Parts: sequence; C-alpha cells; structure tokens
Amino acid sequence: MRKVDRLIYTLVLALVVVSARDVAMAELATDEPSVTAPSDSASVLGALRLLAEHGDAAAQDSLGGLYGAGQGVPKDDAEAVKWYRKAAEQGHAGAQVHLGTMYENGLGVPKDEAEAVKWYRKAAEQGHAEGQAALGVMCYNGWGMLRDVAEAVEWYRKSAEGGFAPAQFNLGLLYFQGESVPMDYTEAARWLRRAADGGFARAQFNLGMMYEKGWGVPKDDVEAVGWYRKAAEQGLASAQHNLGVLYLKGRGVRKDKAEAEKWFSKAAAQGLAEAQRALDKLR
Repeated sequence: MRKVDRLIYTLVLALVVVSARDVAMAELATDEPSVTAPSDSASVLGALRLLAEHGDAAAQDSLGGLYGAGQGVPKDDAEAVKWYRKAAEQGHAGAQVHLGTMYENGLGVPKDEAEAVKWYRKAAEQGHAEGQAALGVMCYNGWGMLRDVAEAVEWYRKSAEGGFAPAQFNLGLLYFQGESVPMDYTEAARWLRRAADGGFARAQFNLGMMYEKGWGVPKDDVEAVGWYRKAAEQGLASAQHNLGVLYLKGRGVRKDKAEAEKWFSKAAAQGLAEAQRALDKLR
C-alpha cells in the first residue's frame, strides 16, 4: 500500500492518493476532440488523418486518442503512441501528458517511468494542470526519479490553483498529514472542499469525514451526511458505508434501518468488508 494511503479511521478504510495514471487517464477520457465529429464518421476520420499527416498537432493528438480507445479504428496502442509522439514533439501539452501515460503504463511502448516523467514535466512546464498533477504524483512516489515530496507539493499546488480537482485532493491530503507542509486541518478542508465542489468523489467522502469528526471545520453531522451522499451516489463504497452508519445511528439524518441496509448493501456488493459485516449484523 502506498505511503499516502496509510491513514485509517474508525468508519473508513483510508484516504487514497490519486495516482499519476488516474490523473493522466482521466485527462485522456475527458479531453474534447480537436475536430467535431459529424454524422459521417468515416469522412471525419479521413479529414482528421489528413490534418495529422500534414503536421497538425491537435489532429495528431486526437488521432492518437482514437487509436488508444479503439474508436472508429482498431485499438492499437503502438499507433496511438506514434501520433501522440508527433504531437508531443511539436509541444502539444495534452499529447505530452498522453505520451507520458503510455510510458508510465507500458501501453504501446516498454514501461519507462523516467520517460513518463520527462513528458509530464514538459507538459507541466507549459502550465498544463493535468501534467502538473501527474508530475506531482511521480515526485511524491519516486516513480522514474528520486522521491521529492517538496517538489510534489509545488506541482500539486500549481495544478490545484489551476482548478484540477485530483491535485486539490492530493494537496489537501498532504496538509492533513503535515507532509512537506505544516499540518493544517483547516487548509486541508479548504482544498478538499474545492475538489469536492468540483464533483470529485473521494474529496466529497473525505470532506464528509472532516465534518463528522470536526477536523478543520465545525463538527456537523448534517454536512457529513450531505457530502457522504454525494460520494455514495457516485458509487464510492466507503462513502456508501459511512452513509449507512449515519442512517443506522440517526446522526445528521432521521434514523432509518432500511436506508442503512440499502447503502450497506451497495458498499458490500463492491467488496467492502466493513459494509458486509454491518449488513450481517442487521440481518
């Protein structure tokens, strides 16, 4: 288990750091296509390929994404890498993150974390928030480089200030733990809230815990229920479990055994042992 995952609480499993793969793969999944696809997808693919072959970096990055996803073309990681590289070498920050992801995970190229760091750094130095966050994770964990938590904090902060929720979450965790920054629950809660407001489920869950325990915020079970619910509705098992506990105890919400059982069941179906134990006791 990674070092950042070591905190265990009464009702939860752990705080989980967002990995570089999570960061970069999320960016891959959410990037808007550089070319809007009309109904004739074959024509669009042809036009996109023509642009890419003529050196358009955005088109090259988009074509790489299509090959990586197997969308409109056979899935081919090596071909994805080829097009990402062409765009990355022209300075396209998104493609640099994508290429770094491929190296980090050994997709279409031999796994090479140092090479991943190189490409994440190029994107980060251009101010690309996802690249900054991914580089921060590599720094924190010592993947492809010597471990440097202070540098990780710098990149997380840049990305977080740019509005990237996974970096806001990771920065909040570091303030919670007091690692390379002063331990400051209020500052931790501030960054977790920013990530939570952006819809990041793990931040919503951890902010709920802060309210339940009164860490860095006034103790407030109603607020805890609200944040646990947001994360639970996104399918986060630990939040589903905690929400079930509060329904069972009638804290911050009207006591409701049936509702507690519903949330315990959802969490248990995902393999959360604590939720299964709670469910067994109810039955």
